[in-house]
Amino acid sequence: MKIMKMLALAFMLAGVFSVTANAGWDPAQEDRARASVDYFKNHGPALDRFFEHAYGYAVFPDVYKGGFMLLGGGHGNGYVYEQGSLVGRSSITQLNVGPQLGAQSFSEIIFFKNRGTLENFKKGNYELNAQVAAIIVTSGMATNTDYSNGVAVFVLPKAGVMAEATVGGQKFSYNPY
Repeated sequence: MKIMKMLALAFMLAGVFSVTANAGWDPAQEDRARASVDYFKNHGPALDRFFEHAYGYAVFPDVYKGGFMLLGGGHGNGYVYEQGSLVGRSSITQLNVGPQLGAQSFSEIIFFKNRGTLENFKKGNYELNAQVAAIIVTSGMATNTDYSNGVAVFVLPKAGVMAEATVGGQKFSYNPY
């Protein structure tokens, strides 16, 4: 039990010290955001219809996730688009409970079907629970994937190995430009 408390404290402290401060507009932000979108377009051609028809999307180029024993979590920063225009930054924080071991990195994109779902996201403190499944982008990915509750979530694995049987959710923040 003492080990679990120490791990929880370590994850919380890591989150506190890994938060970056942004002092206004950074010209490189737009380039990084565009590169992130291009990465998804190049590695997931089946996502074209989402890029063409979604009202908006949030893209997270690098999400890092790790877990040990019964506790794990992840974090990443990303960009939010509304009708093709970059409108803000976002962060993703993930907490998982259950048997797990390992670490991995991935990219994630969330498509918003209409203005209402994007506006809900932009209010801040948006959450995706365990019932919203992320589809792993592969070369033979099915193109009949559709929205669930106004969102479609796709993940592109990058590196690492993680074994888990967990329950958790993702929480997002939003900061407009």
